[in-house]
Amino acid sequence: NGIPLNLNEKTIGDYLKPLGYRVALVGKSHMVADREGMARLGIDPRSDIGIHISECGFEPYERDDGLWGNEDFPPEELAYNNYLRSKGYDSNNPWHDFANSGESPTGEILSGWYLRNCHLPARVKEEDSETAYMTNRAIEFINETGEEPWCLHLSYIKPHWPYIAPAPYHEMYGHNDVKPVNRHPKERLDPHPLMAQYMEREDSQTFSQEKVRTNVIPAYMGLVKQIDDHVGRLFKFMKEKGHMDDTLIIFTSDHGDYLGDHWLGEKELFHEESVRIPLIIYDPSSKSNATRGKVDDRLVESIDLVPTFIETAGGNLPDHILEGHSLLPLLHGENPKNWRTFAVSESEYASRIAFWELGLESHEARATMIRTADWKYIFHERFRPELFDLNNDPEELNDLGEDPALESVRQEMREMMFESLRQRRTRTTRDNAFMRRRAESALSRKEKRELEG
Repeated sequence: NGIPLNLNEKTIGDYLKPLGYRVALVGKSHMVADREGMARLGIDPRSDIGIHISECGFEPYERDDGLWGNEDFPPEELAYNNYLRSKGYDSNNPWHDFANSGESPTGEILSGWYLRNCHLPARVKEEDSETAYMTNRAIEFINETGEEPWCLHLSYIKPHWPYIAPAPYHEMYGHNDVKPVNRHPKERLDPHPLMAQYMEREDSQTFSQEKVRTNVIPAYMGLVKQIDDHVGRLFKFMKEKGHMDDTLIIFTSDHGDYLGDHWLGEKELFHEESVRIPLIIYDPSSKSNATRGKVDDRLVESIDLVPTFIETAGGNLPDHILEGHSLLPLLHGENPKNWRTFAVSESEYASRIAFWELGLESHEARATMIRTADWKYIFHERFRPELFDLNNDPEELNDLGEDPALESVRQEMREMMFESLRQRRTRTTRDNAFMRRRAESALSRKEKRELEG
């Protein structure tokens, strides 16, 4: 999200391209190039390897980060803007003026960036909206690729601010469809120092107003429904082409949205609203028939996806690098021994709040969550920990981070965090087989010297 990956960090593309796959992106990425690192190594960012590194290992078939209209994202560089102009949307930045704005009765453009306008229909036709357009581009990519093996990251921009939906999705839901907010006044009485800082953010103050929630969330729900419909359109196309018989499909997200829960907006903290994300997997293999349509409540992490892709593609898992676990055994109805008993989530928030007001240096503005089936523990660099009892407090309204009676639980969770740090794979340039051969060779030479001596 604006921080370049280390040039040595392998990505999905690095693992799948050598296996014969075309690996492409349609939609949102937020990847930024490590131009300093490439300059140090003499890599031209316009070269094939430069593009590969700059785009996180993906071919940028259609990249659109959904933030067009400032110096970092000039509107004239957006292909979607050119598409809209070709459809008659006359504007220097039709992404904003049509796809992400409404209109007053007098014809005034009302920006979707302002939450008071979220109930309005976007000025763009539904078939020309971002979600429809990205689905079209995904279909074009699949058609163009033909029989070549491919991996497509179809990264929809919505639901995301600007929260504004095209007709008819803007009015499919109303305030009566909005779930009650998950928060309690006691959360504001003596909050954790980091949560207190986040509560003061403008987005949190805004979403703490019920009138804002009831205006935004119906539009948010409409945008989710629109994705449902276009994913259905994509699957229909894939079925007609026979791709539903040979394509692994994973539907997931990068984070949730608070939308007023816990008196917060945006994301970044560790309540379930933020860190528990959708994960739906379709595996056409008959081996997955045993679990088809079922829910699995075992703990998984986003890092499990890459080994799942590699195993599906028939590659060898580089277990000296990857810390995740392939999900295929779970899909195939197996019960792997020693499956993880806790999940880890990490946040670096230095770019999001005034960390210096908390007495932190930027490298200290980070936190780590350890979640088991029963507890959620959050470790902070300079503050007390947080602890939530997920069985008795599933809404996470009671922070037990300082409860003296639960020190043994916190200690156990700290041990889990230490275990996760111990398991980090840091020797990434030589695989485990190489290290065994090296050790065997050294032992063989030692034995030979002993015999000769």
